[in-house]
Amino acid sequence: MTPPDPSTAPAAGTQPEEADRLRGLLSSRPYQHALVLSALIGVPVSLAAFFFLAGLHELEHLLWAALPAEFGWSVPPWWWPLPLLTVAGLTVGLVVTRLPGAGGHIPAGGLHTAGMAPAALPGVILAALASLPLGATLGPEAPLIALGGCLALYFRNLARTPGTPQGTALLGAAGAAAALSAIFGNPLVAAVILIEVAGVGGPQLFAVMLPALLSSGIGSLAFTGFGHWTGFATGTLSVKVGVPSPRLDAGDVLWSVLMAVAVAVAVHLTLSAGRRAAVFVAGRPVVHTALCALAAGACAAVYALAVDRSPADVASSGQATLARLAADPHAWGVGALVAVLLCKGMAYALCLGSLRGGPVFPSLFLGAALGVLLAPLPGLGVVPGMAAGMAAASAAALRLPVSSVLLVVLVLGSAAMIPLIILAAVAAFVMAELLPPGLPVPPVGRPAGPPDARPAATWADDAERAAGRRKRSSR
Repeated sequence: MTPPDPSTAPAAGTQPEEADRLRGLLSSRPYQHALVLSALIGVPVSLAAFFFLAGLHELEHLLWAALPAEFGWSVPPWWWPLPLLTVAGLTVGLVVTRLPGAGGHIPAGGLHTAGMAPAALPGVILAALASLPLGATLGPEAPLIALGGCLALYFRNLARTPGTPQGTALLGAAGAAAALSAIFGNPLVAAVILIEVAGVGGPQLFAVMLPALLSSGIGSLAFTGFGHWTGFATGTLSVKVGVPSPRLDAGDVLWSVLMAVAVAVAVHLTLSAGRRAAVFVAGRPVVHTALCALAAGACAAVYALAVDRSPADVASSGQATLARLAADPHAWGVGALVAVLLCKGMAYALCLGSLRGGPVFPSLFLGAALGVLLAPLPGLGVVPGMAAGMAAASAAALRLPVSSVLLVVLVLGSAAMIPLIILAAVAAFVMAELLPPGLPVPPVGRPAGPPDARPAATWADDAERAAGRRKRSSR
């Protein structure tokens, strides 16, 4: 073997220096106080997140199940989303313009952990209560992140603990993770999502993770493939659940990678439409938010009229509908799948730019529905199709490949699909990153911190002019 080049070897003492730095950090009193405070904050934040989600669930059940039943309807009529989402749009528009924090981050901009002051919490809660139970095609994860982060900083201020920028970021992330674990039912998912959302390591983190993810996925396929081909067995640290899982083959892999690329393009177009909706809303927040919400309700109404199914399939986060789809995918005909993909995709884009919520749940449902639709392709199956579609859609929407892999694995509850999920997530993430970026998301409403001197309409005009310059330069 050729000896290593001394010029490329790490400097002597690098690892001990890093170890000493970590040891010094862990032994410092400010960091220890931050750890203790994070542990104490986890209890009230988790309780607040629980009651917040319980309130959302009860309101959604009241508006979409109990109230229609009082009028004698087993499912809501086709027109049901129209008044509900109009009210949602008007309420969110008022919250954006009248309360600090603009009701939270605009969903088209993705998940965020920073920049939300405790003064923004009432607006975040009101906007989420107005959006999610009334039929917004969004999930609750973004309001939960804001809820956890704001409460963590509120309790720190209540305890009169001196804050630093590093400590504020640490406590905000800790509170957000405590709240986020309530919706995903797993603290590990929350921690991984917060690590990626916070951008620890910057682009270098993704540059290191993607080869590792891709290599592990390919290696797992080859390893399990040789196990099936040769008949030999190797010792592994695993347990058998007792649930039959499909065996992956070359057809599953090929179709999943192709599907992931197509899903990434479709999700990119949807997010771009959501950003354009955000620019449209920024001009006149109250009126334009109501128009976008009404248009999202119209998408749900068209779906109900077209396929004679509940409009809640479109006007919802997709969490309950995803469970029904996974339980009986054959109950959805081709027409129903195509209709829900088109209508929910359009409603998703409109809600991303106007209402308040998170982008995770609708993307998971849309990916699963596409996987079920394409399952009859030669060599593909329902479970591999759903796994690849969900992984690709969530990775393209969130731009968080590791979090997407972990989330889809836990949702499906099948370790047999992990290699396929990794390949689909990596392919979709790379494709989404290579596509040209769309319009930036404009700031709207009253900020919770220092006021922004530039009005939203001016910002929207600047964004439109920037889009025009990009088009001219591309020609």
